Amino acid sequence: MRMYDLIEKKKEGFPLSTQEIRWMIDGYTRELIPDYQMSAMLMAICFCGMNEQETYDLTLAMRDSGKIMDLSGIRGIKADKHSTGGVGDKTTLILAPLVASLGVPVAKMSGRGLGHTGGTIDKLECFPGFQTALTMEEFTENVNTIGIAIAGQTAELAPADKKLYALRDVTATVSQLSLIASSIMSKKLACGSDAVVLDVKTGNGAFMKKEEDAVALAKEMVRIGTMAGKKMAAVVTDMSQPLGNMVGNSLEVMEAIEALKGNGPKDLMEDVYTLGQYMLLLSGCAEDTDEAKDKLKNAIDTGKAIDKLAELVEAQGGSREFAYEPARLAVAEKKIAVTAKEDGYISRMDTAEIGTACMVLGGGRETKQSVIDLSVGIELKKKTGSSVRRGDTLAYLYTNDDKKGADAKRIVECAYHYSTDMPSKTDTIRGVITE
Repeated sequence: MRMYDLIEKKKEGFPLSTQEIRWMIDGYTRELIPDYQMSAMLMAICFCGMNEQETYDLTLAMRDSGKIMDLSGIRGIKADKHSTGGVGDKTTLILAPLVASLGVPVAKMSGRGLGHTGGTIDKLECFPGFQTALTMEEFTENVNTIGIAIAGQTAELAPADKKLYALRDVTATVSQLSLIASSIMSKKLACGSDAVVLDVKTGNGAFMKKEEDAVALAKEMVRIGTMAGKKMAAVVTDMSQPLGNMVGNSLEVMEAIEALKGNGPKDLMEDVYTLGQYMLLLSGCAEDTDEAKDKLKNAIDTGKAIDKLAELVEAQGGSREFAYEPARLAVAEKKIAVTAKEDGYISRMDTAEIGTACMVLGGGRETKQSVIDLSVGIELKKKTGSSVRRGDTLAYLYTNDDKKGADAKRIVECAYHYSTDMPSKTDTIRGVITE
């Protein structure tokens, strides 16, 4: 078998066989196939596409390129959730302990943030002493003991995806549906959970800008997971403005804690409850969405959810008091107000620019080696649809550097757009795809 022949075959629009895809991924992972040939293959895939079987075969080949987590030692149906990323997306911080408090084992591997999207692992490290590097024995014991563990993804999981994504990033081959779906699902399948709920973002702050593209991606990933024997659901959600009111690591943790106490913003809680409903349904913890939502709300109202977060923090090396007293978390002391430039309504927000402003403050990574400042961020006082008068505060920036604060302020000012008429409302939940 030769890579040259496979490139030619795909270039002519013919499907690759299961054996050909496995040979190609194995060879590239072991550096037997050079970058220039794999780049040519990726471009051929972008032009000619992949059929359903090819996409599934590619996903499994990448999954099998490294270690697959064995969660058989954890009792019950293990549930997981994955988001395609967005600005202010702190749902895992709320959802994981909330679902775990209802008896569903949550064995979650999460990543760090890159670019304008935040990472769950970075946010959890806002709790002093919190450890995200767990051994498999510690991970399993925590889930069996308290029902939840959240650890950082290791390089051993789907290493082929890491190599391929780095190549796609510099060859303009990122935005191809089969390549996106197989990249996400190879890691999810390698993590070993029984049930997976996907949060697929759409809008100007998401990777999939168009709703129809987000729906197509959601359907493809649900299909892949179902073929692989997993219980699957995907929720398509709005990212045309930041989720919730806080952007930045410590600030988002504080907002998540308030949400677990029953004080979460409406859009954030719509996302949390919808995702949570399907996690409960797939795990057999509820018969229908109404029962599931009632259980989720009750867990928050009775304090079970916030108590579970405290257990998680303590089990992984932190102090449980921080889960009850978010004001103890480190937040930058300098506070800069961003004010409205005219009267009217906020007609739209450039969500990605809000994320970029947070990154400029030091709250995000431009490269994987960047060191982030967990204490900086943005508090949004006005969002799309808000009525404003000139001089009203739109947002506060929290910074430790005056120059970074000034640069971020200019970005946030330009991210707000005005109109004289109230804009139409955009629903947070855009659709649900199940098996």
